[in-house]
Formats: sequence, C-alpha cells, structure tokens
Amino acid sequence: MKAIFKNGGKQYGVNVGDIVYLEKMNGNVDDKVVFDEVLMLGDVIGNPLVKGAKVEGKILKHGKQKKIKIFKYKQKSKSNRLTQGHRQPYTKVEITKIG
Repeated sequence: MKAIFKNGGKQYGVNVGDIVYLEKMNGNVDDKVVFDEVLMLGDVIGNPLVKGAKVEGKILKHGKQKKIKIFKYKQKSKSNRLTQGHRQPYTKVEITKIG
C-alpha cells in the first residue's frame, strides 16, 4: 500500500519496507517514529489529511550528507568572491507499517 506523508515541510511517497532520508529528527537509533500528517493512503486522498491514518517507521541512523560547495561571485569586484560548504544533517528511516 502506498502512502504520502508530510514531514519537515516536504512530502514523501512511500511503501512498506522503503528507506527514506528525512530532515534531522529527535530520537535515538532503533526508536519508533509515527507520522500523523498523511495526505494520501492507497486510493484515498485526504482533504487536506486522511483522518486516523498513520505511517510508522524505525530510525536506522543519523548522519550528514555529502558536502556541497557554494561559490558566490560578483562581477568586477575581486573582494566579493566567497566559497563555503554545507553538509545537511539527515535521519535515515525505514517504513515499517502503513495504516
């Protein structure tokens, strides 16, 4: 069964057994997490949410994604060249139950 849920301002489409990388969440490894903001469950589309629907998962690990480089440049100004990097923290979650 397919479900679409909302977490951290983003929407994720999942099936049971899928592994999803979400924005960093509170909790420890092997903790159970429940997502209550379900937008679609199977063929049922909520208005705006499906009442009584939940998506459950298990936290597998916390980490940081690969580093991305950000380069800012302003034309005709040598002093305005800026390079910086960013590593987005994430939480890896396995979907265990949809209902």
